[in-house]
Amino acid sequence: MDKLSKFFKLKERGTNVRTEIIAGITTFLAMAYILAVNPGMLGIIPDGPGPAAIFMATALSAAIATICMAFFANYPVALASGMGLNAFFAFTVCLGMGYSYKVALTAILIEGFVFMILSLFKFREALVNKIPKNLKLGITAGIGLFITIIALINAGVVVNNDSTLVGLGDLGSPQVVLAVVGLLIIGVLHHFKIKGDILIGILATWILGIIAELAGWYEGISLIPSLSWDSIKANFAAPALFQFDFKFVIENFASFAVVMFTFLYTDIFDTVGTLIGVASKGNLLDEDGNLPKASGALMADAVGTVAGACLGTSTVTSYVESSAGVAAGGRTGLTALTTGILFLLAIPFAPIFLAIPGFATAPAMLFVGLLMLSAVTQMDFETDMADAIGGFLAVVMMPFAYSIATGIMFAMISWVVLKIFTGKIKEISPIMWISVVLFAIYIATQVA
Repeated sequence: MDKLSKFFKLKERGTNVRTEIIAGITTFLAMAYILAVNPGMLGIIPDGPGPAAIFMATALSAAIATICMAFFANYPVALASGMGLNAFFAFTVCLGMGYSYKVALTAILIEGFVFMILSLFKFREALVNKIPKNLKLGITAGIGLFITIIALINAGVVVNNDSTLVGLGDLGSPQVVLAVVGLLIIGVLHHFKIKGDILIGILATWILGIIAELAGWYEGISLIPSLSWDSIKANFAAPALFQFDFKFVIENFASFAVVMFTFLYTDIFDTVGTLIGVASKGNLLDEDGNLPKASGALMADAVGTVAGACLGTSTVTSYVESSAGVAAGGRTGLTALTTGILFLLAIPFAPIFLAIPGFATAPAMLFVGLLMLSAVTQMDFETDMADAIGGFLAVVMMPFAYSIATGIMFAMISWVVLKIFTGKIKEISPIMWISVVLFAIYIATQVA
C-alpha cells in the first residue's frame, strides 16, 4: 500500500487507496456500457470479425489505454472506444462510403501514429488552437445528434417514410416502448446522481425486455444469455489482429486522407476537451489553467488508439464518464488502474454483454447524444458569421446527411469561404487551408 501511495502520489493529492479504488469502480460502472454498445455497432459491418471479436478488442484496448494513462500521466481518466467515433467508423466509413473494415482500421492505425507523433513533439497544442472554437463545439454537438438519430433508428422509434424521409415508428412495439422507458430511467438516475446511471439504465431496459419476452410480448432473438461453458467458449473469440489494407491507402490516398484526418480531428477534440474537463473538476490544473503532464495523457490516448486498431476496434479516446470517478474522490492514476483492471475482469462475461439488445443500448446512446449536444450552448452565433454558419453546418449536416465527415467538410469549407469574403483572410490558419484543400480533393474525386 505504501508503494502505491508513493508511486501515485496519493498524499500530495489528498486521497487514499480506498477512495481511489472506489472511484475506479465508479468510473467503470459509468462507462461499461461501451462493452455492450461497441460490439453491436461495429458487429454489423459485413466484412468485420463479428460482435464477439469486437467485444474482446474493446475490452483489451480499453484496459491497455487506461492502464497507460495511470502510469504515463497519473490521472484518473479512463479510455475506451469512443462513442461517435465508432458511429463514424461503422455507419459513415464502412456502410456509408463503402470502405472495407480493413481500410477503416488502417485509418485508425495511421491516425494513432500521427497522434503519437503530435503528442511526442507537442505539436498537438498548435493544431488544436488553430481550429476555430465554434467549429470544435459544433462538431461535438453534431456528433451528439448523429448518435441520437442512430439510436432512434436502432430502437425503431424513427423509421423510413417515403413522403417525409423519416417518420415515427410503431409506438406499440416493445422495442420502442422499452427504449423510451430506458431513457427515462437514465434521466431519473442521473437527476439523483446515481453512480453508473447509464449502465443501470441499459441493464434495467434489458431486464424489462426479458420480462416482455417471457410474457410473450417481445418476439425475436432471445434476450436471455446462455452462461453454459459452451456458450462462454463460443463468445470468447480472439480479436481480429492486424487487419490492415495499406495497398488501398497508396492507391486512394486523397479520399483516405479525408477519413484519416476526420478520425484525427475528432479524437483530438474529444481527448483535449475530456482531459481539461475532468482535470478541472478534480482540481488538477495548475495556476495558469494548464494541464501538467498533458503529453503523457495524450500519449496514453495515442497508444490506446494504435493498440485498438491492431486488435480490431475503432478509435480509443478519453471518456467524459471519468468525471464520475473524480466526483467519487479519484485524483490519481490509481483510479485509472482500477478501471483498467475491471475491463480485463469483464472479458469472461462476454455472453452477458453480447446478449444485450439494441433497444437496451439505445437509451445510453441517446443520453450520450444529449451530453454531446449540450456543447451547442457554448457556441457563439452573434460575433462572426463564419463561426456562426460554420458551427451551425457542423451541427445540422452530420445527422441530416448521415455523415460526420460531411458535417466537418461543410463546416470547414464554409468557414474558410466566409472568412475570405468578409475580409478576414488573415485569420485563416495553415491547418484550415490544408483541411479545405483535402476536402476539395475529396469532392473532386467524388464528382469525377
